[in-house]
Amino acid sequence: MRFPLSTDQLVHMVEENRSHTILGNTAQYIPALANQDPNQLGILLMGAQGDMLMAGDTDVSFTLQSISKIISFISVCQEYGLEHVLEKVDVEPTGEAFNSIIPFEIHRPGKPFNPLINAGAITVSAMLPGNSTDEKFQNLIEFIESFIGEQLELDEDVYISEKETAHRNRALAYYLKESNLLELEVEEALDIYLKQCSINITLKQLARIGLIIAYNGKDPITKKDVFSSDVARLAKVLMVTCGMYNASGKFAAHVGIPAKSGVSGGILAAVPPQCHREAGYGIAVYSPSIDVSGNSAAGTMLLKQLSSMFNFSIF
Repeated sequence: MRFPLSTDQLVHMVEENRSHTILGNTAQYIPALANQDPNQLGILLMGAQGDMLMAGDTDVSFTLQSISKIISFISVCQEYGLEHVLEKVDVEPTGEAFNSIIPFEIHRPGKPFNPLINAGAITVSAMLPGNSTDEKFQNLIEFIESFIGEQLELDEDVYISEKETAHRNRALAYYLKESNLLELEVEEALDIYLKQCSINITLKQLARIGLIIAYNGKDPITKKDVFSSDVARLAKVLMVTCGMYNASGKFAAHVGIPAKSGVSGGILAAVPPQCHREAGYGIAVYSPSIDVSGNSAAGTMLLKQLSSMFNFSIF
C-alpha cells in the first residue's frame, strides 16, 4: 500500500513542526512526566497491510495517560454492551476542563458528560470486567495485547507519581460515589484508573490501535474482528467531539480526524477509509510539550499540516 507522502516529506514536516514544542511544556503537575524531554517529536503512520511510515523520535515509549480512556471505554462496551455502559456515563461534549468538578455542582446527581473526561473515565474504569482490581487491570492489559500482538507493561514510577498527586481525581471519585455511579470503593476505582493511565506504549503499538478503530473494530492486517462496529463508531464520534479535551472543537474544525490525546504528549488518531480515500490509517504522535488544554503542542500542529495537505478530514 502506498502512503500519500514519502519518508523524506514526513521527515521534513516533523522538523518543520519541532519548533512548536516551545508553545507548551511537559506536564509539571505529575513529577514523573515533568522530566520528559520537551523537544521530542515523532510520528508513525500504519496502513491496512501493516506497512509503516515514520519520522522523528520514534524509538520511544511513553504512558497512555488519557488515551487509555477511549480504550477502556471500548473494552467495557464490548463486554457489557453500549446500553449498559451509557446508563453510567453520557456522550455529550463539555466545555469544562477534563478534570473539572464544576459539572457535578451544577448537574448533581447527573452522570458524567462523557467517558473522556476524568470523572467519566474513572466511572468506566470501575466497570472493567473482573472480580478484583488486579483482575480488572489485567483484563484491560490483555484486551489491548490481544490485538496489538505485543506485551505491555506498567510504568511504576509514573503510577506512583500520579497516585501521590491525584487529589482532584480523588475528589471526583468521591462525587461519583455519592451519586451512586461508582461500582467500586473510591480508592479501588482510582487505583485502576491511574494504572491504566500509566501503561507504557510505543508509537507502533498506538498506531495499530488507531488502525483498528479506523476500520470499525476490524483489524485489516489479521482480518480479525476485535470489537463491534457499533462500539467503534461511537468511539470515533467521542474522539471527534471530546478527544482533545476542551480544544476538541478547534481540532475537529482544523484537523477533522478522530483523535485522543494524553498529557504525556501522545496522540492516537484514526483516519477511516472514505469515498475520496480508498485506504485508512492509524496514526500515533508523540511530543511531550503540551499546551494549556493538555494536548501536544507540536503534535497537534503536525497533524493539522498532515490532514490539510492530504485531505485526511472526515468532514
